[in-house]
Amino acid sequence: MEIITDIKKKFHATKYQGDTGITIPPFFKDAGRGKERIWGDDTVTETPQPMIINWPGLNDKEKAELIPTLSITDNWILLTHPLGTRNKSQSPLKESQRIARAEGKCIRWWREGKDKLATHSMTTEVWINTRGQIPEATRMVIQEALEKENTKDAPSFGTEDLEVMHRSGSEAGLLGIYNFPGAVYATDGSNDKGIMGAGYFKLDEHRGGCCKLGRGEEGNSSNRAELGAACLALEDAKRKQDRKPVIFLSDSACFLSSSQKWIGEGKSPSMHGNPDADIMRDIVQLLCERIEQGLLTIFIKIKAH
Repeated sequence: MEIITDIKKKFHATKYQGDTGITIPPFFKDAGRGKERIWGDDTVTETPQPMIINWPGLNDKEKAELIPTLSITDNWILLTHPLGTRNKSQSPLKESQRIARAEGKCIRWWREGKDKLATHSMTTEVWINTRGQIPEATRMVIQEALEKENTKDAPSFGTEDLEVMHRSGSEAGLLGIYNFPGAVYATDGSNDKGIMGAGYFKLDEHRGGCCKLGRGEEGNSSNRAELGAACLALEDAKRKQDRKPVIFLSDSACFLSSSQKWIGEGKSPSMHGNPDADIMRDIVQLLCERIEQGLLTIFIKIKAH
């Protein structure tokens, strides 16, 4: 997504071709697949708007529908992986010239169904029309964007109307999270071969924290890591002392179900036998403190994978 964002800004693109209605970046005014309009205005204008094409995101029929337009216009930019054998460059169409290439990159090729692409393991090329001209400074920006070593895309929180509408229709948007008058924390834990880690991200301040969890030699689990992440976020909320309501987002149903037994009047479960009692005890204490102060605390299960 970051590569698409960088190229869009430099190329001033308003149209996008490729992918599906769900996976198309939300910051384009118009989007389609071949002759199909997914959103935006399909009115033909005398001056076609600049367009970005994700070539592998189109099937053969859609590519054939798009080629006549690409042949007679020069304000488009096309992204693809090498089409030749053995990773060699091959022009996607006769009227194109390559302006950038980076080894071991990809542009979110959802349609290919290859897991390795999600880790930026394929080469990426950028092509424009043979009649097109692009400033060297812009070409260098595109080349640098392709060569970035970021293993994950940064979340897009643009302020364009389409982006705001897109977020409003997402799961978090429908829950009112983006307009929540308090603090929003996203938490997550990991358990990789017995090494457990926990972390959180505070949405309104765009910052986070993480730690490595101990006692792995006594037993490790994903639930322990998720509990550790929630505890970190609760401790951070306590340090802020701003008396704001808080939403905690977690992708772990196991964490929420294990915490459920401590919620509600008249319940008195025991920590005895709980393998993660050391963390759960801290979580319960932090929640009790918030309740005594009259502070709203909401835990929400979200899909994150």
